Amino acid sequence: MDQLPLVVIAGRPNVGKSTLFNRLVGRRQAIVSDMPGVTRDRKEGEALLRGKRVRLIDTAGLEEAAPDTLYGRMRASSESAVSQADLVLFCIDARAGVTPADKHFAAWLRRQNKPVLLLANKAEGAAATSEVLEAYSLGLGTPMALSAEHGEGIAHLMGEIADRLPDTKREKAPRSDRNARRDEGDDPEEDIRPAGPLRLAIVGRPNAGKSTLLNALLGEERMITGPEPGLTRDSIAVALHDEVGPIQLVDTAGLRRKARIEQDLERMSVSASIEALKMAEVVVLTLDATLGVHEQDLQIARLIEREGRACVLALNKWDAVEDRAATRQAIADRIETSLAQMRGIPVVTFSALTGAGVQKLLPAVRRAHEVWNSRVTTGELNRWFEAALERHQPPLVDGRRLKLRYMTQAKSRPPTFILFGTRAELLPDSYKRYLVNGLRETFHLPGTPIRLQLRGTKNPYAETRS
Repeated sequence: MDQLPLVVIAGRPNVGKSTLFNRLVGRRQAIVSDMPGVTRDRKEGEALLRGKRVRLIDTAGLEEAAPDTLYGRMRASSESAVSQADLVLFCIDARAGVTPADKHFAAWLRRQNKPVLLLANKAEGAAATSEVLEAYSLGLGTPMALSAEHGEGIAHLMGEIADRLPDTKREKAPRSDRNARRDEGDDPEEDIRPAGPLRLAIVGRPNAGKSTLLNALLGEERMITGPEPGLTRDSIAVALHDEVGPIQLVDTAGLRRKARIEQDLERMSVSASIEALKMAEVVVLTLDATLGVHEQDLQIARLIEREGRACVLALNKWDAVEDRAATRQAIADRIETSLAQMRGIPVVTFSALTGAGVQKLLPAVRRAHEVWNSRVTTGELNRWFEAALERHQPPLVDGRRLKLRYMTQAKSRPPTFILFGTRAELLPDSYKRYLVNGLRETFHLPGTPIRLQLRGTKNPYAETRS
């Protein structure tokens, strides 16, 4: 597969880089706020610009700061993206005019020997004309006036980007993952999906080491990391390959309890994390092994189960655990009692900081994905079902025995079974759990959500009221 041209959006904080990114990719993919410095990690997306597919990167704002500070690490990440770019879109705020920071980073850009398009954003109306003309002083060519928020000048910008990149094969517009997915129902044909990368999301509470884990898997400092909790604010998707094939890996912002979420920005971050979880096929729930299982970890796990996603429990910071046997047993006991609906969930221990044990994670993810895609033949299923009925008959309901007739698997992803029988819809929850546990044990479905739907059949001899 040919590498797509890389277009990087750069500039100081709060000049509208993320708004421009969303406008070019055609959907609200990056979090946008009036607060400066919202973007911390590089955000990637694909766009079709005048028939050319490109890979766009939204970067953190360029700021002068010491290398060991948060803003220094953010700047280093942005500079790394610029070094790989085929074209740089350097944004300034036309309403604020050319600032000393703009001049400093424009001079730095000129030394990089990269093609640059100078964009004077927020130039809606005629009020910003003089500030746009002032941008000539940056020495980066003719500035393009545009308003990413209002869409003014975007069509012209797309044409300029396409003209400055090498000719590529014309492509159809890429569909978003949301449009590519169908609504999940009972139709077995829904299991037939086009081949594509495995969609994997890393979730967990703040400071569990999610971004450090992503960096360890990639083998590079792709995400901003540090001792400060809550560094990741947006869901960041990156491409990864293992020995099996491609993976679309998404790092997410930490999920705290609702009662502790106060700022609008954090609400947007949490919403982006939950959306990434819903779009994933497998979710890695990352825990700080030194702290054990927190109630919020269980709430996240229940959300994963409700959304019907395969899950792998990742115990990070394992090198800092003193009594590993006792810690593992305590976590296993808590999971067994609190997450019975995900019994047998795979657990991987590692240290993302040192890399020890990280190589065990992706094979566990692949196995969980296989289980999530499992199918059982109708013959096997009903032989097991008959034996299950003989071992434990369903209880009486209103003094009458329920007549359960047969089962079938409607779909996988997650495994979903339908039980047919007279008044089957009245089956008690305790007997449903008995059947689900039997399905999980007999057909080797550890840790994955299992859906059991009940379909009653009408008795043609039952009395009907006129």
